[in-house]
Amino acid sequence: MSVNHTPSLRAKEPRILAVANQKGGVGKTTTAINLGTGLAAVGEKVLIIDLDPQGNASTGLGIPRSAREVSTYEIVIDEAPLETAILETEIPNLSIVPSTVDLAGAELELINVPRRSYRLRDALNQYFNNLPQNCVDFDYVLIDCPPSLNLITINAMAAANAVLVPLQCEFFALEGLSQLMRTIDLVKNSLNPELEIQGVVLTMFDRRNNLSDQVAKDVRAFMGEKVYDTVIPRNVRVSEAPSHGMPALVYDHRCAGSRAYMRLASELIQRERQLRAAAAA
Repeated sequence: MSVNHTPSLRAKEPRILAVANQKGGVGKTTTAINLGTGLAAVGEKVLIIDLDPQGNASTGLGIPRSAREVSTYEIVIDEAPLETAILETEIPNLSIVPSTVDLAGAELELINVPRRSYRLRDALNQYFNNLPQNCVDFDYVLIDCPPSLNLITINAMAAANAVLVPLQCEFFALEGLSQLMRTIDLVKNSLNPELEIQGVVLTMFDRRNNLSDQVAKDVRAFMGEKVYDTVIPRNVRVSEAPSHGMPALVYDHRCAGSRAYMRLASELIQRERQLRAAAAA
């Protein structure tokens, strides 16, 4: 595959982050919706793109399946305009492009389609470079990827500026991270030369468990400053929130998990400011 980078026509750029990890159950969707909520809470305009056929981010933000008339499936398969799929959530400043189970078959349907790895990037470029009237000019786009390294995840990475990696504090964490980094390098070399790892977020941290401490130390030794200072603890209220169709930050903003995600949002904003300052210097 050859490198294909579409130049931007805009002075203001949204920051597009793929929230990715090929392992399931690491807090990826939980991180996407709560980080998005945290960013929105401090005034950032956020769009979450649910790119997982399970549609958990959509459900976790209270979007009923009956409301998902245009979804990420239509965006990547039929080239429906992105604005036709954007739904407002109950959270001010937070919108979502929902997902349906139809997306599960998209990889097979895209086999012989031109620019199959760029379908999402093309949709985002069309939206932001020709911002439709009365549509939101988002500050952040968070792409919730499926728990696999398939063509749909490749679409997310080809469209993103960087990858945010939620990493569960478990025994095989570093092994999974190494595999993900190889995929990121492959995408960077063949599809998206600007792609980078924005950061690694340690999730499901259990202070009562010595293994969590050891994994955190190992990951920080391996990834250095890429690892966020903020650690997301295991928290029952965070686990309960999706069943009520709301982020933990709305379900119980005082619980330990919610407070951690607010700190993560603040830390991410600070990192992004430092990146912009360094790029402008």
